[in-house]
Amino acid sequence: MAPLPSRPAPTRIAALVAVLTAVAAGAIALGVARDWLIAGGFAAAGVVACGAAIAWRLLAPVAPPPVRSIDWHLARAIACTGEDPVAVTDRGGRLVCANDAFVALFPDLPTPPSLPLGETAIARMAEAARIAWRDGFARAEGVDGLYDVTLVRAGDEADMLVWRLARPDARGAFEALRRMVAGPIGDRLGRAGAMAALVAHDGTVIAADPGLTRRALGEGNGTLEGRDLAEFVTGDGRGMLRLAREGDRGPPLRFLEIPFLDAADAPLLVLLLDDLGAAALPGSGGAGPDHVRAFVGLMPFGMALVDRDGRFLQMNAAFIRAAGADAKALPVYPGDLVVREDKTAVADAIRRFAAGATHSADMAVRLKDFPEEPVALTIAGARGLGDAAVLLSLKNNSEETRLKREVAQATKMQAVGQLAGGVAHDFNNILTAILGHCDLMLMRHAPGDSDYDDIQQIRTNSNRAASLTRQLLAFSRQQTLRPQILQLPDVVSEVSTLLKRLMGETVRLDVSHGRGLGPVRADPGQMEQVVVNLAVNARDAMLSANPAGGGTLTIQTRAVAADEVRAMGNEILPVADYTALSVSDTGTGIPPDVLPKIFEPFFTTKETGKGTGLGLSTVYGIVKQSGGWIFADSRPGKGATFTIYLPVHAAGAAPARLPPPKPAPRATTPWGQGTILLVEDEDMVRAVAERALTRQGYSVLTAENGEAALELIEASPRPDILVSDVVMPMMDGPTMVRRVRERYPDLPVLFMSGYAEEQLRRSIDLDNVSFLPKPFSVQQLAEAVAAMQPAAPLPDRSG
Repeated sequence: MAPLPSRPAPTRIAALVAVLTAVAAGAIALGVARDWLIAGGFAAAGVVACGAAIAWRLLAPVAPPPVRSIDWHLARAIACTGEDPVAVTDRGGRLVCANDAFVALFPDLPTPPSLPLGETAIARMAEAARIAWRDGFARAEGVDGLYDVTLVRAGDEADMLVWRLARPDARGAFEALRRMVAGPIGDRLGRAGAMAALVAHDGTVIAADPGLTRRALGEGNGTLEGRDLAEFVTGDGRGMLRLAREGDRGPPLRFLEIPFLDAADAPLLVLLLDDLGAAALPGSGGAGPDHVRAFVGLMPFGMALVDRDGRFLQMNAAFIRAAGADAKALPVYPGDLVVREDKTAVADAIRRFAAGATHSADMAVRLKDFPEEPVALTIAGARGLGDAAVLLSLKNNSEETRLKREVAQATKMQAVGQLAGGVAHDFNNILTAILGHCDLMLMRHAPGDSDYDDIQQIRTNSNRAASLTRQLLAFSRQQTLRPQILQLPDVVSEVSTLLKRLMGETVRLDVSHGRGLGPVRADPGQMEQVVVNLAVNARDAMLSANPAGGGTLTIQTRAVAADEVRAMGNEILPVADYTALSVSDTGTGIPPDVLPKIFEPFFTTKETGKGTGLGLSTVYGIVKQSGGWIFADSRPGKGATFTIYLPVHAAGAAPARLPPPKPAPRATTPWGQGTILLVEDEDMVRAVAERALTRQGYSVLTAENGEAALELIEASPRPDILVSDVVMPMMDGPTMVRRVRERYPDLPVLFMSGYAEEQLRRSIDLDNVSFLPKPFSVQQLAEAVAAMQPAAPLPDRSG
């Protein structure tokens, strides 16, 4: 497609017109007068006239571009997509837009910061507005104890402020109470004689029930929100409080203030109760009028009323649930709910508030039935409720605390696992050098020599250390697994005979299997180790508590459907179908202070020399590496239960893994031939491997890193085999191999590493590659290299 012709600029067109006009005028004058002087004058006059027209056109005022109008309908529609109240004000302090949530919260559409939230709240929002105009953004948290206010300067000319009033989740219950007070529940309370209002700390009304509004203002005379409650209450000179509008003809009122948030400036729930005398609550022993009992029962929080003698008068359903009490046999005193150590503190606090203390206090107590987790008990003095003198509020946050502990434990275990994997890698390098030198020394000593037994002992102890590093790799989920599709009952059956011998005669083994168990994908050998480790720990726990009597070890398998997992409400365990394996004992249980540490490596409660502390950490690593979850549940004196959840395997392609070196003949290791390029950053490992391969007849080229190996490739003939470490500084093994394969695509590669194959699989996606885990012996290295030699004659290396 040809480009469109460009148009000349307007000034160029005007100049061209001026020239043509001048030429035409001169030509006409010349043709009429036959005089060149007259023709030149006409031409000059034409140029001046056109020049004047051009100047007028250029100097004429340009009409301003049309002002872009803001589509506030679109802006409001966008703001309404969120649940938080949002408002927009201009620089003149006018409200220009608000979403539905703001209108519902403030029907009179006040302009921020002048909201009906109290003087302190208005001052804080005004200060935030000044900061937002200056910096473009500001935030005020906990305004009036209810809202987190965020301000953003916006608009094409930065002349607008966007106000967002977010209600944090921690105050969601209070907001729900505000809606209850101002809604139908508050209306029913008002008709029953119990009026309620939410009042800011400076006395400003946040919400009031319709009954209080009608009695304080009269029908249809506005709202109490944003006004001082003290304006509508007066004393009658006899120590009684009444509504100012009703005067002496109205009934006296009793006030009850209930704090629901911990902040010093948090709002209060104020109850105004008609003083009808000492009418007793049905079945409560005389706590006050019926509507108070109904109101306490409606509270979404755990609330209870206590008399001056410290006895319970009433507990709502939420309080009974939070305390874990038996609804058919309710306790008489609050101290009956807590452990013995907390009884005195609770009784003293109730006695103090019953004697006239007006503030509130929070206490951390431990319930008798749930001593592991403390709960929050709020105590406040109660006035105007007949025999009730103290108000209790109980919040059982044990589930929240448990979830926080489990998340923190999982994070800590992940960090410890990474550390354990790094330590195991470094130890594997050291053990490779020790084992290699031992093997080389044993080649020069025959059995019966004075040094042979010492060298053999060093080698044996090195192998024991290598076993410990494998356990560390298991904990850090970095060991090499050979997973298969299997049934957990088959695993338990394989080790049942061994378990019976391990348990001894004093411990009874009870094994049961559920029906409909789904298959799982795991390493059968490692799962057997899991069962044995858990069983041995349970045996030791039972025998330490009762050496003569022993106990019962119970192993169960069962199917766990996704619906059951969802009903459990466990935030850690994903919703899916599982096959569960549980191991339970009848020992003394695990102390609460020990339970969070049991899966940590090297942590043990056994005597010195009787345990490495790697048993449960190995179990943890194997289960997690198999894609499962393990939980420990124990109560002191009631034994312990370890439950493993393995996801049911869905048929599909198994992940690829590096092929192990092909097994070489066991009789003798074949004599080597050809050239090997050995790349290893650890000097001691490189020296051992070079000596071992040289003794086998290979010609060995060594490089201390990937860059040096590439230089050798460029300067030397093609090697027959490349033996390389995986993790090296600057350039790792896989990156180096990819560069080498660009020149020699079919070059065999043997990777060796102190990390496990599972950990390295993501970075090693190469063909014709084998893997040799550290630590390895000289014999294992020679066999692995021999297995990679081609059966055909060696290729021509002249090019």
